[in-house]
Amino acid sequence: MFTGIVEEVGTVEALEQGPQDARLRVRGPLVVSDARLGDSISVSGVCLTVTELPGDGTFWADVMPETLRRSALEDLGVSSPVNLERALAVGGRYGGHVVQGHVDGIGTILSRKPGPRWDDVEIGLAPELTRYIAEKGSIAVSGISLTVTHVTDGSFGVSLIPTTLEATTLGTLAPGARVNIEVDVLAKYTERLLSSAGVLR
Repeated sequence: MFTGIVEEVGTVEALEQGPQDARLRVRGPLVVSDARLGDSISVSGVCLTVTELPGDGTFWADVMPETLRRSALEDLGVSSPVNLERALAVGGRYGGHVVQGHVDGIGTILSRKPGPRWDDVEIGLAPELTRYIAEKGSIAVSGISLTVTHVTDGSFGVSLIPTTLEATTLGTLAPGARVNIEVDVLAKYTERLLSSAGVLR
């Protein structure tokens, strides 16, 4: 489990594309400083398992077909920046919200409007996912825990504070860029429970 508080922006150093899957080598000195084989690291919101640790501040991870289909990781290339976060340690500070690293879909940045110290960003998303989003609720965008400012049937808005602009990849993404979206898992569980109880049909 993650919290959506990005620890560092890493860089893709190698990308090996298979017939349906891929392997990534990512540089992230902080997140690998105490990493072990089998650990989970969020890479721009996608939970990946560490498969190799060369010992030079990088790690390798496998990306399965389902992950490529549901996420924007396929847009990555060598030198692409990625948001990195280690799994939450027991007793660690819980600064964001419950983020599983299980991407639900891909959003597209529709617009961004600079403010005095922040940017207001509008992100397009399929209606089957926006139904899980609530104004003032939490959402993970490329692994970043953000608060929703408003929501429509096909988009939602977020405001990026100076820290988010400076310390994550969202600071430089332009309209048209694709981002990984994970909606609040509590909304999905609530829908499932209500449907099972016959409240929702």
